[in-house]
Amino acid sequence: MSLSPPILKLAGFLADPVAPADFPEHKIRFWNARWAGEVGLGDLDVAGQVAHFGRFEPLPGNLKQPLALRYHGHQFGTYNPQLGDGRGFLFAQLRDRQGRLLDLGTKGSGQTPWSRQGDGRLTLKGGVREILASSYLEALGVNTSKSFALVETGEQLARNDEPSPTRSAVLTRLSHSHIRFGSFQRLAYLEERNSMAQLIDYCVTEFHPQAEDPDMAAKACKLLESIATATGRMIGQWMAAGFVHGVMNTDNFNITGETFDFGPWRFLPQSDPNFTAAYFDQQGLYRFGRQPVQGGWALQQLASALLLVGAEADDLAKALAPYQLAYRDSFIAHTHALLGIAPTGEDDADIDFLQTFYAWMTESEAVWPQVFHDWFCGVASEARAKASPLAALYADAAFAPVKAQILARAPVRPERLSHAIFQRAAPSLVVDEVEALWGPIAEADDWSAYAAKLADIEALRLARWG
Repeated sequence: MSLSPPILKLAGFLADPVAPADFPEHKIRFWNARWAGEVGLGDLDVAGQVAHFGRFEPLPGNLKQPLALRYHGHQFGTYNPQLGDGRGFLFAQLRDRQGRLLDLGTKGSGQTPWSRQGDGRLTLKGGVREILASSYLEALGVNTSKSFALVETGEQLARNDEPSPTRSAVLTRLSHSHIRFGSFQRLAYLEERNSMAQLIDYCVTEFHPQAEDPDMAAKACKLLESIATATGRMIGQWMAAGFVHGVMNTDNFNITGETFDFGPWRFLPQSDPNFTAAYFDQQGLYRFGRQPVQGGWALQQLASALLLVGAEADDLAKALAPYQLAYRDSFIAHTHALLGIAPTGEDDADIDFLQTFYAWMTESEAVWPQVFHDWFCGVASEARAKASPLAALYADAAFAPVKAQILARAPVRPERLSHAIFQRAAPSLVVDEVEALWGPIAEADDWSAYAAKLADIEALRLARWG
């Protein structure tokens, strides 16, 4: 569903018009038919998909030229004013069936003024990895950007951190918003107060209408409170899903609390608070157990940027307070949801369960996805769990307190266990599996294992939430 893109009101200070790269080939490798239908693009045939998501011909009534967004950010704690969309752009804005504004943004679509000597390209492997991650996150109920289209582009790329030359692609992803914390940081750095006020107005109108207020300083605080709540919910979901983002720089947080820009992501094979996804994160700044702290730190940087419109530091600090509660409540709720059981609704009891459960997960080194698979719907899965590869761990005395608490909670929609996915091995996406899926593609252009994995992930999504 197209519209006059609201982002054009901000384009003069927020973005630069750019041209997409002219790629030698266009092979559709992924098309998200479900989400295409949600945004009015379900009728596009292959030629239309190539035209709009390979050559980036404008969608009717939408942006006439892509926009590379400008932003700054803290990268591993160090402020960097030399950022911006270096290999991507905002291609279009659409409304879904509920009338929500959604962005179509790219990765690997060519050079921009912010490429910083980069080639503006994406490896095909990088595109495949993001499709797998975003699909699995969605299947686990985590708020995330959606991979929309992947087009192989026929170029050979040189990369320092993987075998080269390697195949190229351009990815388009769908997000509620591509406005980053770093967008605010840039305006604060440049002391562009009027532009900051316009950006706040846009974010409130389109994404956080509950933050509306005639006073700009108060509106900024209410917006921060809403963003803090959304961010806390997202990170609570990450922690229950065993997801490690990898690079939690402030330019990789958006204002609607969606997971995106996750390059070296990992899913935990076992519980390990010190698990670090990025090989270049040598200090473990963004390790799994530190993600909630880092989310709060990123929000503090956003709060500092909002001082520019006259918001008081004390008021901004109060606006950050909901983050911890949102994170805690989300962690509780999503752990229970992934186990298919109901929280008690009593904070102390539910927190005690989480502490008992995750302490056992860490000490036992149980396989993370297998545990959630085995005990889905609690007491209704007790017999299934006894037949699990982890049955010996469940029979150990150390598991008894965890089992007692799981069985004491009511199963939620236990009829979901009739789905075939619960009669099979636990779907998972640890890094070794990703490498195994990529191997046949790289060596023989064999996409069958990859397609089977995506089908398995979609079956999991439908079984859990459908």
